[in-house]
This record gives sequence, C-alpha cells and structure tokens, in this order.
Amino acid sequence: MKTQPFLQSLTQQITYCRQRYQALSRLYLSKSTVKGRHRKQRAPNSKTAASCTNAKPSPVVFAIAVVCLTGIMGQNLYNQPQLKIGTAAPETIRAPYTTLIEDQNKTEAQRKDASKGFVPVLMVDKSINKQINQNLQQLLDRGNEIRASAGSFPFFDTFVLSVSSQRFLRSCTELEWQAVLLTLEHTNRHKSGVLTQKHKSISKANMKRSYAENITAFPLHRIPASSLPMSESPLLPVSSPPDAKSLDFFQKADFTQAVAELEAYRLKTSTQNLSSLLVKISQARQGYAQAKAKLVQLLSENSETEYELASFLDLSDEDWAKTQMGIKLSAERILTQGIPPGLPPSILDNAVKLHVQNLVPKQAEPLANKLLLAVLVPNLKKDEQQTKLQAEQAAAEVKPVMVAVGQGEVIVRKGQQITAWHFDVLEHYHLVRREVNWLGLMYLGGAVSCAVGIFTVVEHRIKCQWRQSDRLLVLLLTLTTPLVVTMGTPYTTWSGVGLLLGSFYGATSGVTVMGLLAALLAMSMDISKTSLLAGAAGGILGSCMAHRLRSREELALLSVAIAFTEGSVYLVIQIFLGAAFDPLFYVVLKEAGFFALSGLVWSIVALGLSPYLEKLFDLVTPIRLAELASPNRLLLKRLATEAPGTFQHTLFVATLAEAAAKELGCNVELVRAGTLYHDIGKMHDPLAFIENQMGGPNKHDTEIKDPWQSADIIKKHVSEGLAMARKHSLPSSIQAFIPEHQGTMQIAYFYHQAQQMAKEDPSLTVEEADFRYDGPIPQSRETGIVMLADSCEAALRSLKDATREQALVMVNNIFRARWQDNQMVNSGLTREEMAKIAEIFVEVWQQFHHKRIAYPKLKASS
Repeated sequence: MKTQPFLQSLTQQITYCRQRYQALSRLYLSKSTVKGRHRKQRAPNSKTAASCTNAKPSPVVFAIAVVCLTGIMGQNLYNQPQLKIGTAAPETIRAPYTTLIEDQNKTEAQRKDASKGFVPVLMVDKSINKQINQNLQQLLDRGNEIRASAGSFPFFDTFVLSVSSQRFLRSCTELEWQAVLLTLEHTNRHKSGVLTQKHKSISKANMKRSYAENITAFPLHRIPASSLPMSESPLLPVSSPPDAKSLDFFQKADFTQAVAELEAYRLKTSTQNLSSLLVKISQARQGYAQAKAKLVQLLSENSETEYELASFLDLSDEDWAKTQMGIKLSAERILTQGIPPGLPPSILDNAVKLHVQNLVPKQAEPLANKLLLAVLVPNLKKDEQQTKLQAEQAAAEVKPVMVAVGQGEVIVRKGQQITAWHFDVLEHYHLVRREVNWLGLMYLGGAVSCAVGIFTVVEHRIKCQWRQSDRLLVLLLTLTTPLVVTMGTPYTTWSGVGLLLGSFYGATSGVTVMGLLAALLAMSMDISKTSLLAGAAGGILGSCMAHRLRSREELALLSVAIAFTEGSVYLVIQIFLGAAFDPLFYVVLKEAGFFALSGLVWSIVALGLSPYLEKLFDLVTPIRLAELASPNRLLLKRLATEAPGTFQHTLFVATLAEAAAKELGCNVELVRAGTLYHDIGKMHDPLAFIENQMGGPNKHDTEIKDPWQSADIIKKHVSEGLAMARKHSLPSSIQAFIPEHQGTMQIAYFYHQAQQMAKEDPSLTVEEADFRYDGPIPQSRETGIVMLADSCEAALRSLKDATREQALVMVNNIFRARWQDNQMVNSGLTREEMAKIAEIFVEVWQQFHHKRIAYPKLKASS
C-alpha cells in the first residue's frame, strides 16, 4: 500500500516530462521551420511554377553563373596570338628548321581560278519548254482552221484526176480556169453545147471579173492580135475574148495535163458526171480562195507566222497530218537535247533540218523548218547548285601550293609589318606566342556580371519564388545556347530554352533571359546577327506564351508557331538586306526553312524534357498541376473510396479556395491541386474523423476515451499525409498544403475535453502544446486561403436557414480567431483581403444552398 503514492507520483513526473518534451520539440520545430522557410508571396496574375521556398540569391550561385557564362562565351579569348597580321614584328624571327609550308593565299587564288574557269552546268527549263509547245500548238491549230475552210484535199478520185491536176485546178487563176473551160468547149464544138450552157453563168461572170483582175498578169501586148477573134464576149474592151490557145499558160504542163484528164473523163463518162466534176472543182476553188484570204490576213497580222501558200494549202490531208506529227516529234527531240543561249542560228537551222527530213513529207520540209525556227528559243539555263558543286569539286582537286622554308631563313625582320604569309609561317613554327587575353575576359566578365545582376533585380521585382535549384536550372538552360554556337551551327536552342523558361517561371523571367543572352552573344561570339535575331524572336515568343497554356496539345501548336516565327524573321531580314534580288535567293529560302525546322525540333526536345525537369527540380507548371488535379490520380481515387466524407469535404473546400484565389489573383491551379491533397493523411484512419462516420458511433467517445490519444490521432493525419505525398512524389509546393492548412491551430474539442478531465482529476496536467498541430503556419497566400476555407467549410455546411448576414458574421468570427491566433502572420494576406475572402465564401455558400420551390404534398391514391 505504501507503493501506491510513489507510483502515482512517478506517473505524474513521467507525464509532466513527456508534456514538456513535446512542447519543447514543437517549439523548436516551429522556429526552425520558420527560419528555413521564408515568406512566399505571388504577384497578381502570377503563374510561376517555382517552389514555395524563396531563398535569397547566393553569392556562390552568382559567381558560378558569371564564371560559367564567361568561360563559354569567351572561348575565343583563351588562345589569342600576340603577333597579329598588320602589326610590326618586335624582333627578327628565323626558321628553326627546314620544312614545307602551304601558301594559303596562292592556293586559294588557284582554287578560285579553277572554280571560275569551270564550265557551267546547264539544265532544261521546263517552263520555257511548255511555252514553246503552246506557241507551236497555236500555229498548228491556226493552220488546221485555215485548211478546214479550204476543204478536204484531194477533193475527187485521184484515178480520174491526179493530185497534181487537182492542185492546179484548185489553185490556178480565174483566167486559167476560164481557159480550161473554153478549151473543153472548143473540143466539144460539134456537140450540143451542154457544157457551155450549164456553166455559162459561171463562165461569163467569172471571166469578166478575172480578166479585169488579171489583165496586168496577162497584158494584151503578149497576146497576138490575130488570135483575138471578134465576138460578143463581154470579157474585153473589144468585142471578142482572147483565143485561149494563144495564151502562155497553154504551154504549161499542169494546164495540159489537167485538160487532158478532163477530156479523158468526158470521153469515159456522161456529160452529167463531167458537169458534177466541174461543180466540185468550182467549190474547191471557192474554198481555196477563202483559205488564201485568211492566210493573207494572218500573214499581215503576224509577220512572224511562217506559213506559205505553196507548201501549206497544197498538201494533202494525209501529208498535213504527217507533217504535224513530225513537227511535234522534232520539237520534242530538240528540246530534250536542249538549246543553249547564244547558239548560232545556222547551227539551230541545220539541227532542225536533220530532225525534220526523216519525219515529214519531202514537200513539207521547208514549211516544217520555218515553223520550228519560228517557235524554238534557248531552253537551257544555268543549274546554280550543280555548277557550284562542280566548281567546288574542281577547286578541291587543286593541290596546295607548298613553299620550302630553310633552317635559319628569316621569316620576318624587326619592325617589318607581318603579312598573312608571315603569320602562316609563324603559326606553323608555333612562334605566334599565343596567350590568354585577360583584359578581354575581364571586359566580358563585367558584361556577364551586369547581365546576371539585371536578372537578379528583375527576379526581386516580380516577387517570384526562387530557390537555388531554380537559379541553377535557369543557368543550365541558358548555357545550352552558347554551347551549341561553339559547335559552329546557327540553329541553336533558342526556341527550347524560351519554351521551358516561360513554362516554368513565367513570361517576365523568360523574356529577360532571352534579351540578356542575345545581347551577350552578339557582343562576345562570332554569330550571324540575322541568325541571332531569328532565334531570339522564337525564344521570346515561347517565353511569352508558354505560361498561358494548359495542355500539351497547345504547347505543340506553340512549337509550330515558334518555328514559323524563326523562319519568317530570318527571311524578312534577308529580304530587307537585299537578298531577294540575289540570283541565289533559293539558298536564302532553304536557310529560312532550316531555321523553321530547327525551331520545331528544339521545341519538341524541350517538350520531351519538360516532365523530367519538373521531377528533377521539383517544379510545377500549369499543365502538371492540371494533371495532378485529375480525379484519376491514384491518391485521389483512394481518398474517394476509403474516406468518401473527407473527399466531399475536400471538394467543397477546393470550391471555396478557388473562388477566393481567382479573385485575389493567386495561382488558381496550385490552390485547386493543393486543396485536393491537403487531407489525404486522413486515409490512415478514416473513422477517426467525423465526416467519415456517416452517423455511426464516434470511436473517440466509445473506444478511445482519451483526449490526448485522440489529439495524437487527429494530428497524425498531417504526418501521414506528408509520408503519402513523398511516397507518391508530389511536388513540394503541393506537399506544403498538408501541414500549412492546419498551421499550429489548437484541436479545441479534445483540449476542452482534457481540461474537463483535469478538473475532475487534479493529478492530470493539461499542456496546450499537446493539443496543437506541429505547423508550420501558412507560408503563402495560397495555403493561407486553404486554411481559411478548411476552417469555414464545416461551419458553412451546417448552416441551413441562416441569412447571408448571419453566415458572414460567422465566417468573420472564424477569420478573426485565426488572425488572433497568429496563423496568418507569414501568409501575406491582409485584413482587407481576408474581408474580401469572407464575402466570396458566403457567395459560394449561397450558390450551393439556394432555396428550392416547396412542392405540395400529394395524397397517395387508394
């Protein structure tokens, strides 16, 4: 029995020591956390993705950035020669040994001569070929039109009238045709005169006109007077026509043959058939006259048209078809071989004759030659690319010009100006005395320091949350651009760097880095200014737009826009510089295409690296936050299944917090994602929290009955939540919502329960520290808003028929308690903003608890 007081005293001492230890531990953790985690504030409309820790810029990081950037951009300053071209030699320098040295100037001159003397490579210009074929087809179509008006030829059976006779009868003059008729009449004088009667109207009218028209062709002084019989014919001024037999054309073979064949046909057939033949001849003559008139008009309109009456209209239809086919085939062969500029006309004429002679009828060869010569023009042009390649190959085949330099030979005398040849010889002997240009490095280092300082000032003014790891990532991304430039390619990483910086840290940071980097590269490295401007334009566009996008698909479209921007800027600058008038403009177009392609490729690389960089550097972007807020995430699916009451509580808290964050210009995506995960620790013991008991017994009242143990279970949802978040690799900015939404608030219910027990049992000592969360208190506006929303959710949900004013008074009381409990000290929220948040919470509550129409109760039908 004596041991009972001793045991009680010992128990009290142990309890007291335990309570003091927990209080001291909590106080130590709270102070150390506050010291290690600085106040986090976001600027209005900030979409930055840095972590919630805001570390001050370290001099070490500043020095590393300056050294790295200076070291890469100043690579040309490490090995600069003291002896330079154009400077005076400080002393007489002799060759230390005999060797052969290439004279680069002479070698280059010989290579230029070889490339200039190279015969250009020609290529067929298809557009000229197309134009030539169109012109030729137009001529042939016009010829077909004229021949169609003349009618088909031969127009009669060639067994009766030969082709030559039909050609003569169709094309002879009117006087000759009347002579043919008169001859037939004369040979038929003893007949009934049917022929003359049938053609009397034709003969009289036509002979009157033809004799008047052809009186100059057949002057009267050439016709013997004795051969002009007197008659009543109206053809001559005198009263009688000329005797046809006395005319000159009576001696022509064509005339004689035609008359003979007509007389033979008259003897073989009836007078009616002969009359029909004469009608056909007259019709053929009329068509021929019309065709001749059209041809004369064509020749008068276009003097270059190469049609001749004798060789064109006198061709038979079959010969004309062969002629057209032969002309087209000849043109195709000649154009395939190519006509170079400056080809002498005689050579082209001979080439056309050689092609035509076996492809067209003999009598059509002159016509075919003239038609082809009228349309053929040079169709070969210089192939710039192949010519350049051939010239480069010819230049590459030129052997280097080697000059022998003997030992002890003077390379350059003291005071003599160093030429390019002297420098080459000195360089060969390693006598140019290369060294580090420390002065140049100092200037470059100063410029880099100014640039890094400007970035630090911008970082401070935008109040972005920067950790040392963030600054290291910015440095690494920035270094990629000069590193690629040192490899000798202009297609560097502008687009990818701008895309990542804008996505991770916002437009202001990205544009600042792009602008400063462009200025440093233009000053320190050998890079084309056009390439620099084109790349920087793509990087700036990526920086400005990336932070506004919310899906990978939108980023992919942005990559296309960046590629188009880089290519367009390069092309516009080149056109402005006069490249559009350069014969090698296609090279500029190709370079613009390469710039566009490089912008797309680097953007794709950046999109592929983005998830890995987010994981490695613990970053959150709007896209990653949207992915984390997906209900298909494993932790959220578990929360909805294992703790459905907590999940519903979480959704309402998220709704309240999102509305307030949007109104205050905070990071809405971060607030939503953080709120969804802030109570995941309750899954370790769901029934310990009243929202999951679903009206069932409260285990704290029925099983535990110990407020200290209950408080430990309640507090454990924070530590368990952090453990789950780390296990599932949630970003630290999301993990911050788990402890900070509770801060160091008091677990009031169990604290008062413990006080009641202590009143009943004086041996129990109640320490408030046992009933407070371990913290830390909210370190950002986002976590502060979530604490307020979490505190008001249950109270607002419990209101049924309260007015808006009553709800607002209750919310403000809760906010006042949090303010007086110093929970908002480090959040960055002001009293004015908290008043605005209270108004927003009540508005959201009203939207969720609007009144409904009271439907009348219906009696059940019996």
